[in-house]
Amino acid sequence: MLTLPTPPYCLPKSLENAEIDQKLQEIMKQTGYLKIDGQRYPAEVSDLLNEGEIGSGTCGQVFKVRFKKTDHVIAVKQMRRTGNKDENKRILMDLDVVLKSHDCPYIIQCYGAIVTNTDVFIAMELMGTCAEKLKKRIQGPIPERILGKMTVAIVKALLYLKEKHGVIHRDVKPSNILIDAKGQIKLCDFGISGRLVDSKAKTRSAGCAAYMAPERIDPPDPTKPDYDIRADVWSLGISLVELATGQFPYKNCKTDFEVLTKVLQEDPPLLPTGMGFSLDFQSFVKDCLTKDHRRRPKYHKLLEHNFIRRYEVLEVEVAAWFQDIMEKTESPRTSQCYTQHQMLSLFSR
Repeated sequence: MLTLPTPPYCLPKSLENAEIDQKLQEIMKQTGYLKIDGQRYPAEVSDLLNEGEIGSGTCGQVFKVRFKKTDHVIAVKQMRRTGNKDENKRILMDLDVVLKSHDCPYIIQCYGAIVTNTDVFIAMELMGTCAEKLKKRIQGPIPERILGKMTVAIVKALLYLKEKHGVIHRDVKPSNILIDAKGQIKLCDFGISGRLVDSKAKTRSAGCAAYMAPERIDPPDPTKPDYDIRADVWSLGISLVELATGQFPYKNCKTDFEVLTKVLQEDPPLLPTGMGFSLDFQSFVKDCLTKDHRRRPKYHKLLEHNFIRRYEVLEVEVAAWFQDIMEKTESPRTSQCYTQHQMLSLFSR
């Protein structure tokens, strides 16, 4: 087991947050090893061989990594430990959710974490790319049959988080939907997920403005956030319109403020009628983008929709389609995708 220095790790005292402290203690018991294919291996940063950058953002990178002890190729995400309360909350929330969600096939699998004096390294399964980069690769719409399977996976992932762990994702968007050459579709990035109290979120944690539901932008009482999982249903609807048309529905906006204003003032986006979408798909998106959240369906209701029911049973060659796209399109500098706020340099010291 990796021996972890104690004094620098006394972050919870400065955070004065009992929940963070508890989560930290739970995670500390599991750190210093990776569990891959049912086998547990002691692991240190020196066991990770960098095989190239997967993605980069303003804060750094995520890398494709070979675990030297087993020769497995994985993804490693690094998050810097700071004294900042919100940063530490994001690190611990992300780790807490992925470590507990090992039994859900629609959530990115975590192999374990390695903690050093300055960083938390999260080892995860290596996926192919995210829906955001896939859209850019294709430079156009993603077919309805692929989006049908994607919708089934994401709704089931969100339902699992709510039912099993009492968690709302709060950052559903194309860059957090991953797909790979096996045709697997999974949800990732739980850094700003929130605990539900009586099925409602009680904290403001931001998320991406472009996909934010109206009730989160303009709550009745800004000092007391009070929204539920239907906010994620809206975000899913916006994501589907973007991926199905190849364009973000609130385009030509130069600032987040312009987007938020349009969300509040304009009618919700719909799938255009002239692009050959099925009536079920159009109906499903319309339901997700019901502006009044009290009338917007929750996950169980969505799972009863004909669109979901059809794609639950319909055989779609997602893997073959994905591999065909990857072969036919020019390879960008990187094909994997994670969110920018988690992309910090790996092996830089």
